[in-house]
Amino acid sequence: MPYCGYWRLCIRGHIPADDIKAFLDNPPKNAKGLAVPGMPVGSPGMEYGDKKDPYHVYAYNEKGQVFSFRAYNM
Repeated sequence: MPYCGYWRLCIRGHIPADDIKAFLDNPPKNAKGLAVPGMPVGSPGMEYGDKKDPYHVYAYNEKGQVFSFRAYNM
């Protein structure tokens, strides 16, 4: 896992601010960060009219295990 700052929490990609707040307020057990792979249309900073791709915000731990934290436009 890459070093991601003093608290060793990694926030990578176009993650909605509410998800970051929820993660910081109540992180899943052993979770070390959040990530959104790619650049899905409709995610923060990737708005394009009314188009919205489905995507997941994933949480992961230091063992490399990944699970869905939130899903959008599914």
